[in-house]
Amino acid sequence: MPQAKIAPSLLSGDFANLAAECKRMLELGADYLHMDVMDGHFVPNLTLGPPIVKSLRKHTDAFLDCHLMVSEPEKWVNDFARAGASMYTFHIEAAEDAGALIRRIKDLGMRAGIAVKPATPIEAVYPFAAQLDQVLVMTVEPGFGGQRFMPHCMPKVEALRARYPSLDIQVDGGLDLETIEQAARAGANVIVAGSSIFGADDPKHVIDGLRQCVLAHNTDQQ
Repeated sequence: MPQAKIAPSLLSGDFANLAAECKRMLELGADYLHMDVMDGHFVPNLTLGPPIVKSLRKHTDAFLDCHLMVSEPEKWVNDFARAGASMYTFHIEAAEDAGALIRRIKDLGMRAGIAVKPATPIEAVYPFAAQLDQVLVMTVEPGFGGQRFMPHCMPKVEALRARYPSLDIQVDGGLDLETIEQAARAGANVIVAGSSIFGADDPKHVIDGLRQCVLAHNTDQQ
């Protein structure tokens, strides 16, 4: 299984001080910075866009993991590449031609990921998995932070890990020190956590705890 990576979700950070929040998370041990991009159409919320990514890129060389919860992911690829995004993860439910979109993302120098909603069969990503850097299994309905973890999504992670042992499998939604055990046991290695990190009295303890749980199960599965 690939290495454990912890990605604090900036959706739960202080938007008035995002550069400082990024610096703080990296100093506490974060591997990625996860950026939730919502268009108010694919999901019923609006968040950030390329200008925020561009602004943050001036302050950090961190891995900016952009999750596009948008209806037309093809429309924004160039803008996010120019802004400095590291990973461009789009929803399989929204893509007209996922294969072509993956090629375009990579041609522009970004890594490519596909995300699936809780109700979407994981088999939908199989035709594209060999081209992907990451598959994101949503463990809440996309659109808002602070939701409860959906354990019934774990068989998707298990199926992916069995089929693609070296693939980065990301989980996002309701992850904390209690729910991480289920995700890690299923085979997830990239953990997105928002409110459980940013809302903690000791966020480093949460980041370290998430990582340690993934590492423990990583060793078990080798």
